[in-house]
Amino acid sequence: MQPQFFNRDLSWLTFNGRVLQEAENPAVPLLDRISFLSIYSSNLDEFYRVRMPVLRALEKLHNRNHKAVNIEVQANAYLQAQNLIQVQQERYGQILREEILPQLQQNHIQLLYNLPLPQEIRQDVTDYFLGEVLAFLQPVEITDESRFFPENNKLYFLVLLQQDGKEKLMAVNIPSDELPRFHTVGAGEETYIVFLDDVIRYHLDKIFTGTVTGCYSFKVTRDADLDIQDEYNVDLAEAVERQLNKRDFGLATRFLYQPGLPLRALNIIAQLFNLKDGSLVAGGMYHNLRDLSSFPVKNPALSAPKWPALRPGALKLEQSLLDSIGERDFILHPPYQDYHAVLRFFNEAAIRPDVQEIYVTLYRVASDSKIVNALISAAKNGKQVHVMIELKARFDEANNVKWAKKLKAAGAKLIYSVTALKVHAKIALVKLASGERTQYRGLLATGNFNENTARFYTDHVLFTARHHLLREMELLFLFLARREKPSAADLIPFQHLLVAQFNLQKRFLELIDEEIALARQGKPAYIHIKMNNLEEEVLINKLYEASQAGVKIKMLVRSICRLIPGVPGMSENITVTRIIDRYLEHGRIFVFGNQGEPKIYMGSADWMNRNVYHRIEVCFPVEDTNIREEMLQLLDLQLRDNQQAVRIDEQLNNIPVEDNNAPVRSQQQIYELLKSKPGN
Repeated sequence: MQPQFFNRDLSWLTFNGRVLQEAENPAVPLLDRISFLSIYSSNLDEFYRVRMPVLRALEKLHNRNHKAVNIEVQANAYLQAQNLIQVQQERYGQILREEILPQLQQNHIQLLYNLPLPQEIRQDVTDYFLGEVLAFLQPVEITDESRFFPENNKLYFLVLLQQDGKEKLMAVNIPSDELPRFHTVGAGEETYIVFLDDVIRYHLDKIFTGTVTGCYSFKVTRDADLDIQDEYNVDLAEAVERQLNKRDFGLATRFLYQPGLPLRALNIIAQLFNLKDGSLVAGGMYHNLRDLSSFPVKNPALSAPKWPALRPGALKLEQSLLDSIGERDFILHPPYQDYHAVLRFFNEAAIRPDVQEIYVTLYRVASDSKIVNALISAAKNGKQVHVMIELKARFDEANNVKWAKKLKAAGAKLIYSVTALKVHAKIALVKLASGERTQYRGLLATGNFNENTARFYTDHVLFTARHHLLREMELLFLFLARREKPSAADLIPFQHLLVAQFNLQKRFLELIDEEIALARQGKPAYIHIKMNNLEEEVLINKLYEASQAGVKIKMLVRSICRLIPGVPGMSENITVTRIIDRYLEHGRIFVFGNQGEPKIYMGSADWMNRNVYHRIEVCFPVEDTNIREEMLQLLDLQLRDNQQAVRIDEQLNNIPVEDNNAPVRSQQQIYELLKSKPGN
């Protein structure tokens, strides 16, 4: 029987497999291939922290003969995920050992991967160990009494030590969070790169007395989910901090250890750390290879040519940005274009005397955020600053708590979301006094207000003064300040913005229905959608209905995709592709044919259960004629990509796009297109 939906976790793993394909692609420059290995490793760590706990829980329910719907399917997914990860990990090791390391050697770069230290660099490495590394080491014996507890995703050695006729189990931290993961030594024409792990491993005799009979690397990955209760009587920031303190002591989803670890030692560890059999995973000699992102070689000849960020020609330095926005809409496309304009928006708002109020949502901000510093200055300059800061942004909670404290100290009014309703919208509003009137300036974006991720996430930021859009945005901010869940979808009658919890799903269903009606009348009908993740079944079923009515649907879905394309009688008019290239595709764009006058929306919302049912999301119409045309050009290039795009088939395989058309590498051609615009 034909399934109706892909499993979300297997779909995500095939996306990570697509990342791995770039690491093995010989056309990709060597250092960029190493970066893709890093990305793959980082993604897999997150999968173990976020998704494996769910899959394991479903498997346990199945094993207990639980009668819940789809439990058996999900339990099978756990086993399939394990098998798929194992295959990918084996391929990862082959790529690194058989392709990357030999090519590095050809370029006189010796990454010492499971190799002894050459004689000519031993003195340097010993000096480095004694002078810098030794101060960070904290060896401890592993016993019931020692209460040693490995921190989440931190690196350790398990050392077997013979001392006074007894065998001891010792743990030694590998301080990769305090020191660089790689130590570089030049010797003649060769550059040697030594793992921090091996710097320590080579000097165990300087740490322990007795005889070291074995040394094995390991790490523990723990459940990353936070269980935050909505505590109205205390500062939510304090509640989040308490949960953060608990995170490193969460459920162990994986104990990753170096092969060869004696079974007796493994059994002792499993008992002391309360690990289950399913958590024990034999890996490689080195863990946390996401640290390859800091690979210390910077050789332009081994990297792809840089694409310097473009300064949008439409934005004039001699005129106030806020005044320019009052004259016309602007669109910014980071990272192709410089993020400076977004920083300038907040900087001008902080200093201009006619700015009275600033509203903004913050989900993931830079650790050294210039945007938040501008908001702090604005508050100190007497502006009313209202910040909806999401303290439950997974993995960014500590950073957001830090900024929340600084904003509060500066006098900004902080708004925290209620339990189980994250605010994921990417919006900002500035109110200016103009005589007796109030003027609005706003930003509506597909990505976070984060100048760091803006260097490699493809997003779109609309600068606008359109009153009908920004007045609705103000109503949303006023509602969020009440810290209530929407009691009814029509509580705020949004006519232009699409807002999750209010009208977003309903309006998208209506837009699809409009195309269905056209197709049934024999008229051309199409839908083009780009998003990161597609999971929510109501919207997927509506797309199936549209396909069956004859609507031509083209989708770009980077990561999770539960929709099964190309199935006769269900989805034969739907194609799904994903693009993996030097930038992370992150924008969300929705185009509905509308009889030749396309309706275009962009925004923060993927079609995931969490986005539709448990978050505040904002999508917005693109109304400016020039911007509409530009967005259609960009999306068309992506839909025609036949170099970096792959097609997802009905078996969830990544199939190369093969056609007889001229080569299209969309990211490069988008850059060239924007570069050709006047003023660039």
